[in-house]
Order: sequence, then structure tokens, then C-alpha cells
Amino acid sequence: MVSDEQKRVLDPEQDAAALKALTHPLRIRLLGMLRQDGPATASELAARTRESSASTSYHLRVLAKYAFVAEAQPRDGRERRWQAVHAVTSWSSKAMEATSGSRAYVSLSRKAQIQHLEASLVRHEADIADGQLGQEWVEPSGISDLIPRLTPESLTELWEVLDRKLEELTTRDAEDPRAAQVVLLVAGLPLAPRDPGAEPDASVPAGTKAEDAS
Repeated sequence: MVSDEQKRVLDPEQDAAALKALTHPLRIRLLGMLRQDGPATASELAARTRESSASTSYHLRVLAKYAFVAEAQPRDGRERRWQAVHAVTSWSSKAMEATSGSRAYVSLSRKAQIQHLEASLVRHEADIADGQLGQEWVEPSGISDLIPRLTPESLTELWEVLDRKLEELTTRDAEDPRAAQVVLLVAGLPLAPRDPGAEPDASVPAGTKAEDAS
């Protein structure tokens, strides 16, 4: 589980400039890559993102200016490698409603998380097919899109229970050589009731009953 020291907690008032710097899709992507895959050079990240080295180098310097990334130990004394300073960026959703800039960042961040999920699914399926992950990972892997009815208090409790259980399991598996990096994206997005005569809901896949989605 991520400790408090590994978290960067953003405040919409105190961190307005840092939030503005993060409101750029490539910067969010670069930060995510450094967190997931470890230190890298601007050239290595350029190859993975299909951007120019000049572009990734510039955006890494912006991230460094606001303490999201820092220079890492070079491998040969010549290259300039970068690493993420924190494992997680977090915030209070209620506090982030205060300004249009902070709301824009939250929206962009959530969209980036969806893109990360799509990319992770492609990578997961390729790793299974290529034998880079053993068959023991096939059964526990999956995605759920459950639609339960909960109160605000119950949704809050669900997050708290998940955090506690995840901390327990990551602590237990910390020294187990079989443990692998798992992309775990969890969403709790309440939806207001829809008028039965409204336009079709594109969020529900065609041919899938919402009550059966899983």
C-alpha cells in the first residue's frame, strides 16, 4: 500500500500552478510511465510515446519544476534519467470543486485513467499470449462494471474497506517472488436517474443489460 510519504496531495489553492502544469495529457502520461515502469530518459519516453525527444525533455522539465519528477541516478554517467518523486497524486474531490482549473484537472486525470486502463488491457492480453505471464494469472484477472445502488455513506465506506484490504494484501505479498504489478482501477461514479424517453445511453454496451453487467 502507498504510504503518506509516497503521496503527493494537491490543494487547489496552494498548488494552482502545479495543477495547471499537470493539465496536459502528455505530462500526465509521462508521469504515469515513470511511476509504473521506473526511471527513464527523455529519449526512451519519446520512443514509447512517439513524441520527439525535445518535446518529452521539455515536459519533464516542467514536471520537475513542480516536484512531480526528479533526476534519477544515471547508468553510465552521461545520460539524464528521470524518476517520479511520488507513487500517487491524490486530492480531496470536494476541495477540487473550488475552481474551474482544479475541476478541469480532475476531469482530464480521470480520462487519462480510462486510457491507462485500455492500454493496460492490451498489454495484459499480449503478456498472457506471449507467455510472459503464467496461466495462474488468467483466472483472477478481469474487469467488472457492476452498478450497485448505494448511499453516499456506503460508497465512502466501500472506499475505506478497499483501502484497508489493499494495504493488508500488499503488505502480505511484499516479499513474495510470485507477486506482479497489477493495474487496479476502481471507480465510484454516482449517476442521476434518466428519463425513460431520453436518448440511448452510450455508456451501456449494445446488447448488454445494465443489471447483468459484470
